[in-house]
Amino acid sequence: MNILRTPDDRFASLPGFPFAPHYVEVAATESGADGDLRVHYLDEGPPDAAETVLLMHGEPSWSFLYRKMIPVLTGAGHRVVAPDLVGFGRSDKPDFRKDYTYRRHVEWMRAALFDRVGLEGVTLVCQDWGGLVGLRLVAEHSDRFRRVVAANTGLPTGDTGFGDAFLAWQKFSQEAPELPVGRIISGGCARPIGEDLIAAYDAPFPDETYKEGAREFPLLVPTRPDDPASEDNRGAWRSLEKFEKPFLCAYSDSDPITRGADRLFLERIPGTKYQPHTTVAGGGHFLQEDKGEELADIVLRFIASTPVVA
Repeated sequence: MNILRTPDDRFASLPGFPFAPHYVEVAATESGADGDLRVHYLDEGPPDAAETVLLMHGEPSWSFLYRKMIPVLTGAGHRVVAPDLVGFGRSDKPDFRKDYTYRRHVEWMRAALFDRVGLEGVTLVCQDWGGLVGLRLVAEHSDRFRRVVAANTGLPTGDTGFGDAFLAWQKFSQEAPELPVGRIISGGCARPIGEDLIAAYDAPFPDETYKEGAREFPLLVPTRPDDPASEDNRGAWRSLEKFEKPFLCAYSDSDPITRGADRLFLERIPGTKYQPHTTVAGGGHFLQEDKGEELADIVLRFIASTPVVA
């Protein structure tokens, strides 16, 4: 496995992003024989805080997406951890597309967050692929989690159809000669973002060779019942159908990609019952960019309303 590492100077002077980087290493492959991958994460707030909030990003963003939420959450006294998925942000980037699989993404994050960082008592906030990976972690390691906030995400098995918006995105991601990451983020917001922010989302990718993970992600979404990840996700659903800890849906009102996906959570996960599920007005697919402070406030209220009973 050939691994690329984005130079540090690409991340200098990013707007509104004063956070220090942290790194752990995980095995690159299941055998552990092909070297290690460096995984980046932010770790803000008191390390001994009573509550830890895990913020997981999706495609093709990175932890920069959560810069508006982190100060709100740490200001309330919580610890906040925000990793970069492998292939994104300051995490390492294998340059061969087939090195990226759904199962590996889950294992890389499991190893980084649990084996290396040692997270427990977690409130997960997940969007886009942050949910496809994060909800697998919840299903497979539910003892590590206290609560879940699902925002513009899903856990597909390929047993139901996909909307035109996702299929158009999947087609574009494979056919565009250059993948304009920053402009994709801008197009997924309710309002276009400035050139400085577009540059910040482009920062992890000096050239197209660094984008193999971003290119492959749309193809890893299970869109057929016989997809390689479908059975794993069906198993995750069977686990989540027994998940009684608090589970909140906070979807935006202007996301054509995930519109209606919250319905499955509400129908199938016991922990969603009696929770104050929220529609975030004026938010696009990347609602953390459009309505970050508002989403952070939703998370704070949710934590406060669902105290851990000793």
